[in-house]
Amino acid sequence: MYIHTSSSSRMTDNKGNIITINGGESPGSSTPSQRKSSTSESPPELRILCFDLTYYNRTTQFLLSCAGVFFLYILYGYLQELIFTVEGFKPYGWFLTLVQFGYYIGFGLVERRLEGYRISGGSFWNIEPEPRCIPMRTYLILAALTLGTMGLSNSSLGYLNYPTQVIFKCCKLIPVLVGSILIQGKRYGLLDFAAATCMCIGLAWFTLADSQMTPNFNLLGVAMISGALLCDAAIGNVQEKAMREFKAPSSEVVFYSYGLGFVYLFVIMLVTGNFFSGFAFCLEHPVETFGYGFLFSLSGYLGIQFVLALVRSSGAPIAATVTTARKAVTIAFSFVLFSKPFTLQYLWSGLIVVLGIYLNVYSKRNKLTLADIRQKLKQFGAKIARSPSRKFLIEV
Repeated sequence: MYIHTSSSSRMTDNKGNIITINGGESPGSSTPSQRKSSTSESPPELRILCFDLTYYNRTTQFLLSCAGVFFLYILYGYLQELIFTVEGFKPYGWFLTLVQFGYYIGFGLVERRLEGYRISGGSFWNIEPEPRCIPMRTYLILAALTLGTMGLSNSSLGYLNYPTQVIFKCCKLIPVLVGSILIQGKRYGLLDFAAATCMCIGLAWFTLADSQMTPNFNLLGVAMISGALLCDAAIGNVQEKAMREFKAPSSEVVFYSYGLGFVYLFVIMLVTGNFFSGFAFCLEHPVETFGYGFLFSLSGYLGIQFVLALVRSSGAPIAATVTTARKAVTIAFSFVLFSKPFTLQYLWSGLIVVLGIYLNVYSKRNKLTLADIRQKLKQFGAKIARSPSRKFLIEV
């Protein structure tokens, strides 16, 4: 996706170069004050692939982004669970990841050509993509982490209920918090740790309910989704650091991460022999695997673009709130569309996780540390000390 970071009179391109905007006027057609006034009124550029949302009002941008996030990710979750309902498919989660990576490479190539075509024009098929910004050694690490988070997440569905997998994904804050402290040296406030605690309690309660209600519950699935979250936490921090340092566009990161991840996984599956068994099974069920896999991958890839657009137009806290609501709707759809046992413990533990997510979103707007709490307590104590003493009479 090609989304600019802009101010009222200038924006940056994919490589971080500052581009001055003159509001479509030629240099000599207006006075400097007129040009300044013109540029101050131009809104920040907002694009989703080749669709320009810049000149829609803020409410319309928010509603379009929300609609895209809900529709695409609910479809993504539905197709993912539907694929795993195919009889005999559960052992082939890694092959589904290989198919998904292959589709993502194709989508990434198209997006990079669209970016080049929009910038330089000419023939679409003769466009040369922008040169790589991030060093290849960084992409080798990102590809391994991407493979871990996507492969383990897909494979965990062979051992877990889909709602349990989604609840684990809702608790991404826990490994992200630990990873950002270790990798980037960030500091967090009390509310962040309270949010992580709520998520841990809700997650443990939900997993316990799943182990009691699901006959085929397997701790291997918990280990897989936990490994996926650890990789996801690391990849988020490494991506953020690399994109900030090298000013790389998101389309480049997606293309190289999934491209190298595809090579990794293809070699591993060839060596282990799992590629041939997975390919043979998918040939027997081409529509349910390659066909649904295409729609599954396309909805996931487009969903990323809408989430980024939502972050750009409304901010990260609003985007986090919307994606959390989407996950709640996805879980509800999963129970409605696919028969599975239900208990109220799912509901209460899920609400505790939602509370943790709310605290995390709230903490991004209101930084509250232990020092702040001590200061507020001191102020409260001083106010009580200054207040006149009162006598309370109790009549019996």
